[in-house]
Amino acid sequence: MTLQPPIYYTKAEYIETDTGNKVSRRAIIAGPQNIILGGKTIISSGSIIRGDLRRLGPGHAVVISLGRYCLLGEGCIVRPPYKTYRGNFNYYPMKVGDHVHIGANSVVEAATIGNHVQIGKNCVIGKFAIIKDCAKIADNTILPPNSVVPALAHFAGAPGQFIEDLAESTQELVEAQTKQYYNRFQALED
Repeated sequence: MTLQPPIYYTKAEYIETDTGNKVSRRAIIAGPQNIILGGKTIISSGSIIRGDLRRLGPGHAVVISLGRYCLLGEGCIVRPPYKTYRGNFNYYPMKVGDHVHIGANSVVEAATIGNHVQIGKNCVIGKFAIIKDCAKIADNTILPPNSVVPALAHFAGAPGQFIEDLAESTQELVEAQTKQYYNRFQALED
């Protein structure tokens, strides 16, 4: 990997938490009490995370859990999957692992996304999809509801289909890419 130049942002546009999360003030975080950010996660401008869509009932419930070093591109939407079961409409929790990159303008309603996963730009990840560790979803891919993407698999197309197996080094490569991106994402001093 070659050394890449820093990606600068204005300090006023992002809020940085104690755990290193960088959240754009132009992102919409609905129901923040129901969202867990693992740390060193970047949520870009225009992203929408719908933590307010949760099961009915008292108290707080974790609706969306994002791991460490997750990168949410501009304009992407992350919302929990839902279904009607025995006449009752309900939302179900979504878990996103560590080192996950979700590209710009993608819509994600998966049940589970593993660690070291790359989701391209303009993708639609259907309700209750399961994406296993080290998978790659190409740009403009549409995964139908209830799809399962195996570990180390590259999927593309509409509907998303298996393209090829990925190298066993994918975990190390994706981890290095997400950490490098986070380190390059620096505030411009005023």
